[in-house]
Amino acid sequence: MLLVHPITELIRFIPVLLASLIAGARADNPTWSLGVVAVIVGLALTRWFTTTYRITPDNVELRTGLLQRKRLSIPRNRVRSVDVEADLLHRALGLAVLSIGTGQHAERGDQFKLDALDASLVPDLRTALLAHTRGHADSGAAHADTAAPYGTQSTLTKTDTADEPSRAPVEIAHWQPDWVRYAPLSLTGFAIIAPIVGLAFQYGVAQVVFDSSAVKGVEERGAQAIALFVSALIIALIVFVSLAACARYLMTWFRLQVVDNGKTLHIRHGLFTTRQTTLDLARLRGATVNEPLLLRMARAAELEAIMTGTGARQKILPQAPRTAVDHTLAHLLDNSAALDGPGPRSEGDLPVPPPVTAPLERHGPAAHRRRYTRALGPVALVAAILIAVSLAGGHIPSWIWALLVLSIPIAVALAWDRYRGLGHAVVPAVNGNPTWLITRSGSLDRDRDCLEAPGIIGWTMRQSFWQRRAGVATVVAASAAGKKRYRVIDLPIDRAWALIEAVTPGQLSTPRTTGVEQGVPM
Repeated sequence: MLLVHPITELIRFIPVLLASLIAGARADNPTWSLGVVAVIVGLALTRWFTTTYRITPDNVELRTGLLQRKRLSIPRNRVRSVDVEADLLHRALGLAVLSIGTGQHAERGDQFKLDALDASLVPDLRTALLAHTRGHADSGAAHADTAAPYGTQSTLTKTDTADEPSRAPVEIAHWQPDWVRYAPLSLTGFAIIAPIVGLAFQYGVAQVVFDSSAVKGVEERGAQAIALFVSALIIALIVFVSLAACARYLMTWFRLQVVDNGKTLHIRHGLFTTRQTTLDLARLRGATVNEPLLLRMARAAELEAIMTGTGARQKILPQAPRTAVDHTLAHLLDNSAALDGPGPRSEGDLPVPPPVTAPLERHGPAAHRRRYTRALGPVALVAAILIAVSLAGGHIPSWIWALLVLSIPIAVALAWDRYRGLGHAVVPAVNGNPTWLITRSGSLDRDRDCLEAPGIIGWTMRQSFWQRRAGVATVVAASAAGKKRYRVIDLPIDRAWALIEAVTPGQLSTPRTTGVEQGVPM
């Protein structure tokens, strides 16, 4: 900590250091910057003297602060996940950063994080923090985790540190180098470049470029030169964005490994900064397959776990081939079939559970019409406004009419794809497995949600004015896991109540088919 914190704080306050260098140069006094460095390093060093933690049989406690002392205390039975990170500096020094998640949103200063912890202590500490995820109480563990004074480590016996998986650990996903080709098919690169471009425009870089002799020379050569210049600029931007997306993909997901031991899910990934996440499988309520348009065209997808006590988007697999996603999904949704039996399972011989392959039911003609109405409605509105302006004597440029005509087939294709992706299914309970609700919607960003019935805590049926006219409704399954709300969009009203009864039998009282929003508590 005496080395890590000063370096990390200096990197964090680089803008302040630059400002002090500029101020010192103008005042002809370079000691300004040295004084700022001394203050930052001094405050960082005090963290070693003021940071202590301990583990008691009931709580995990952390004390920090010099002038303002702060004590964080988390009940051990509220620990939902344990994340371990280590950047290059931490790894060189044999250290790690351990973060405890409770499923509650915490501000930056209220996060339970042990920075610069000895990496050799992390496995035992992580196991002790997740000991309550075991299916039975360990009588010896309660006596072994005795409270220790602040600043010391609890003594963890073999009973506490022994990770007692119900099955042999099985690797259910492993990163492959050729997965990088899917990175440009997401908006990650644009998310990286957009702030940089915006900052450049804000500080006048764009004006300098537009006023340059090269740009003026292109303008003087006519429309053909301008078109070529714009095309080259777009191609260069796409290449740059793709390279940025690939670089971020490598840094984040390099050497991804997902291991399932029947009780916990261990996720490890990262190039420069390694990250390890341990999740309690007892809190798994399903999974979401995210299929953005470009990834879907490349037969790829992303996989997220639906879990209670974690973030809404708990990613398991990044952009990866659909076969790899289905392979991992089969383990998550039916790990008893995937993990039982001798020897490792490959993608070819893995039994695929019904929630992965269940065909979806279409939502009927009314939902089909609504897809086209909602896609073509804005185009028709814009066309009506342009026609009114033109009849009133206004001049409409020809390129606007061309864009309007071009938008019609795009809207039709979008409506067709949205209806093709709209559907749901109910997989009945079989052989001890729960009932599953499968729902899918979207086009540019499509999600296929697989939610088990025990994870549903309530229902809401919603009807807008136009839905009432069309005789359809949106059924929302409420859950404490993942996105919290899982929607079955534009389902015919006579099938909506049947859907609720099929997923959670006996939860309905007297169904009503009138057009008001109704909630069905569990």
